[in-house]
Amino acid sequence: MDKDSLFYHPGLLAGFAVLVVIMLLLDLGVFNKKSHAVTNKEAIIWSLVWISLSMAFSGVIYWVFNAESHEVALEKFSQFQSAYWIEKALSVDNLFVFILVFGFFNVPKENHHKVLFWGIIGALVLRAIFIFSGVELIKLTYLPEMTIFGYNVEINVIMTLFGLFLIYAGIKSAFAEDDDDEEKDFSKSPGAKFIYKFFKVSKNYDKDKFFTIENGIKVATPLLVVVGVIEFTDLLFAVDSIPAIFAIAPDDPFILYTSNIFAILGLRALYFLLANFIHLFSKLKYGLAIILSFIGVKMVIAPIYHIESMHSLIVVGGVLVLSVLASVLFPEKEEAAN
Repeated sequence: MDKDSLFYHPGLLAGFAVLVVIMLLLDLGVFNKKSHAVTNKEAIIWSLVWISLSMAFSGVIYWVFNAESHEVALEKFSQFQSAYWIEKALSVDNLFVFILVFGFFNVPKENHHKVLFWGIIGALVLRAIFIFSGVELIKLTYLPEMTIFGYNVEINVIMTLFGLFLIYAGIKSAFAEDDDDEEKDFSKSPGAKFIYKFFKVSKNYDKDKFFTIENGIKVATPLLVVVGVIEFTDLLFAVDSIPAIFAIAPDDPFILYTSNIFAILGLRALYFLLANFIHLFSKLKYGLAIILSFIGVKMVIAPIYHIESMHSLIVVGGVLVLSVLASVLFPEKEEAAN
């Protein structure tokens, strides 16, 4: 593992773990002890809280590494920021699907937060498995050094395949029809089938409970099915987002994991804003397509030319800002008509 990895700063990692646990306990046990529909004001406050904590943590990373080397500190700071905003941007696509899932199952608004909370708990575990195993796999798949076009290069099979996949995913997403997901029957999702296979499921909700009693028998409620669908959906989207952040810091799983988790923890608040201000993201799919393709190209050409993390951050940030501006300035025709 890279000697400049967060792995060699256990105090920083311990602080991260404690902060995440405390915030999750406060979120579920104090501020959202009772299920309720999240207001725009509440969603904005929590979005600002999570973004502020993420930016503060990146500042702490810079401060810790700056004691050793300014260059390393700047590199780690830009790696965290790049991975954070890439995951944040790609997750917006995931949230669009969440909106459709909640609509398909007619989930009461006051129960959305609880489903998203447990969906994120599952994501914390799955992302750890993907990221740490992925970094180890990358280490094992370097080819012997060779000469290509006069350059001595060391190609990594996994990174190259990831890069090609992201270029394909970017091009595909740019031309994908917006109504593809709207026509899906989410009750046939593997996540839903998993729940139906192991539990008898009631047709009715029982407040925010995952299990209830019907005719003296304990059965699952549709809310548990929705959690299964959300977990599987996140698993599918991780196929895009995890390879993308590997291009940022393939040798430092802790930078990848901490940035990933901070981005994910702010998704619930972002979901409630997105549901009400969806017009601000109508052109985002084109921005995401550009970002995926850019990261893919970065991974493919990495053996010959390394694009600095700070430059990646500028590209990702610029594309996101431009896509949101384009959404506001050039809304979809049906939205403009309304």
